[in-house]
Amino acid sequence: MNNAVVIIPTYNEKENIVSMVNTVLAMPENFDLLVVDDNSPDGTAEMVKQLQITFNGRLHILQRKGKEGLGRAYIAGFKWALENNYNYIFEMDADFSHNPADLSKLYHSCLNEATDLAIGSRYVSGVNVINWPISRVLMSYFASIYVKMITGMKIHDATAGFKCFRRRVLETLDLDKIQFKGYAFQIEMKFATWKLGFNIKEIPIVFTDRKAGSSKMTGGIFNEALFGVIIMKYRSLFRSYRKKNE
Repeated sequence: MNNAVVIIPTYNEKENIVSMVNTVLAMPENFDLLVVDDNSPDGTAEMVKQLQITFNGRLHILQRKGKEGLGRAYIAGFKWALENNYNYIFEMDADFSHNPADLSKLYHSCLNEATDLAIGSRYVSGVNVINWPISRVLMSYFASIYVKMITGMKIHDATAGFKCFRRRVLETLDLDKIQFKGYAFQIEMKFATWKLGFNIKEIPIVFTDRKAGSSKMTGGIFNEALFGVIIMKYRSLFRSYRKKNE
């Protein structure tokens, strides 16, 4: 077993999953890969199982009974990764909006630069987004400004879903108390990591909108992020954030 695992949540990603698995598992860092599938009716999970024959011991699948949200999928994946003793744990989309080549940048930041959470950031060096309509770029960009204003976090891409955690971060967070499921989940994980005083670094990436499959973004997910940030900040005023052994 390797020391790093890439977690990819899936729901109806048959157009992307074979190519994504082959690409990630060909990386020189020799990552393992965990697919967390929410009972995709298009057969995504079955395709992963077929690939397990080729990638014996490096490709894993965690099947859930149905759609419970992105956040719940990642929490299940984090717990699995901790139970299986990985030291570097990634989040990544299945649709190639995150370039697998950038996994190396995040990994080496955590491995060599004492970074506890490396974020693949669309906005730390300008606006690096390809093929999104301008309305969605503006919504995403100003959402991060809004989060920064409410929370005080100095993070340029608060909703980013391309990340690498060192094990000690996820061990310290109470994963069962993470409340949100959509984009707000991404914000909440960063906020809790920041409040605990871990070292966070944003790594510039180029984000390219998916070419195959359909987006999972909904109005409900956006509203959760909009109002959830205020709720999260309010709750934080009554919580104590402490690292283990402090």
